[in-house]
Amino acid sequence: MAKKKAFALRVNEDMLKAIEKWASDEFRSTNGQIEWMLMQYLKENNRLPKSKKTDQSDS
Repeated sequence: MAKKKAFALRVNEDMLKAIEKWASDEFRSTNGQIEWMLMQYLKENNRLPKSKKTDQSDS
């Protein structure tokens, strides 16, 4: 599993409330919902980073 790095994120209060509601609807934590949203956006835009296993086997 990929290593996770913590960082502070400033979010508009109304946006955070909407994310919290969505997370609750999906049975996720707010953090999990934000991670899921970012992953979906990366996938939709073909911006996912290459996995380290793939990078190492290409060398």
